[in-house]
Amino acid sequence: MAKNSTFDITSKVDLQEVDNAVNQAAKEIEQRYDFKGVTAEIDFDKKEGTFTLLADDEYKLQAVVDVLQSKLIKRGVPIRNLDYGKVEQAFGSKARQVVTLQQGITTDKGKEIVKAIKNGGFKKVQAQIQDEQVRVQSPSLDELQGVIAMLKQQDFGIELQFGNFRS
Repeated sequence: MAKNSTFDITSKVDLQEVDNAVNQAAKEIEQRYDFKGVTAEIDFDKKEGTFTLLADDEYKLQAVVDVLQSKLIKRGVPIRNLDYGKVEQAFGSKARQVVTLQQGITTDKGKEIVKAIKNGGFKKVQAQIQDEQVRVQSPSLDELQGVIAMLKQQDFGIELQFGNFRS
């Protein structure tokens, strides 16, 4: 009997890189001329994986988001894993927005990925959801590479990483 080869599909974000990007963004906000004398804050909660952005108005809030995104991109953090909440009115007519950092693959996204693999026409490929990842197995390495290529072309709303290859 042929031995199955496997790989895992995950969606992880390096929290240390996120923390570094937040520190760089806060430093840039302090130094930028257009932020002088205004409220512009980024509060990162590592445990919860959320950013709380606070600014004087929605325009300044969008500028804070742009600075944060640029720093995250430079640090190699996928911004597709950011889930932007609604802009709320905070105290003193300020604008607040909570941004959630998605770690792992949710069950709904996992089902979507498994369905895409099954609809991809791969004969010997099996996929199953395990906690916050999807494990894909097949006796054929070529089919596994085909699955990766097919998944890279689709948009699931999160950044997918392929790893833990075993043959």
